[in-house]
Amino acid sequence: MRLKHKLTFLFILLFVLPVLAHEFWLEPQQYIFSRTEEVNIRFKAGEHFTGENWHGNNQKVKLLHLYYADVMDDLSEDGLTEEEGDSLQFSMHEDGTVLVAFNNTNSFIELEAEKFNAYLEEDGLQSAIDYRRQHNETDSIGREYYQRSVKTIIQVGSTKTNVYKKKTELPVDIIPLSHPYALKNGDSLTVQVLFHDEPLANSMIKTWHKHTTGVTTASYISNEKGQITFPVTTSGEWMVSCVHMTRLEDDSKALWQSYWGSLTWGYTGKNINTAMAR
Repeated sequence: MRLKHKLTFLFILLFVLPVLAHEFWLEPQQYIFSRTEEVNIRFKAGEHFTGENWHGNNQKVKLLHLYYADVMDDLSEDGLTEEEGDSLQFSMHEDGTVLVAFNNTNSFIELEAEKFNAYLEEDGLQSAIDYRRQHNETDSIGREYYQRSVKTIIQVGSTKTNVYKKKTELPVDIIPLSHPYALKNGDSLTVQVLFHDEPLANSMIKTWHKHTTGVTTASYISNEKGQITFPVTTSGEWMVSCVHMTRLEDDSKALWQSYWGSLTWGYTGKNINTAMAR
């Protein structure tokens, strides 16, 4: 790619990614809690694992589930209010690992061809790029529905349970295969990405590590099992994210449906040493 084309591509990215609120994740005020301590989980949108509170409310909720021990609480109806930018608040009265999963209703976006192509390139959506090229759509407007499939894992006290690897009803489900709060500093973590309960193979998966000096990112391609493996530093906050896009054939408004997935966890809280103890 020549320099002029590179600069044009970067300019397009700088414009289009904020329009899409490129990343979306669940962000508690901390990740390590004591029993009865209040948990406040915000719904965040932005760039480079840095963003602002969303503008949604209970009208955008398609699924909102809270998992702990052997229990699943469905918070879809009363977990959020009608207030714009509302957050999820609760407290746990027993030790254990807690998983929160959220899926929102579809939103629609229409992008000029160059901006849509840049977005596809940025997220490694090669099948959509190839389809547009093969069907002479590269210069066509991109019309898309998109929705979010996001999870966060927090730890209450020192008792660790298998909730962390619980399969959810999210269309895109990012599942760690080891307990994030049982890792030692420098251990590797394998995560598996499922799309409608099937491994999402050969897809770009990104990792994000927010620490005191900034945010470190890396990109991986999932194997045939939908898995990637990466080293973890047991400090700061972590996110794994991906985008999966499918072609729509019989919709009068959109040509594409995308599913944006993310998983967050972290090592911040008042009782981190107790919670991290094996």
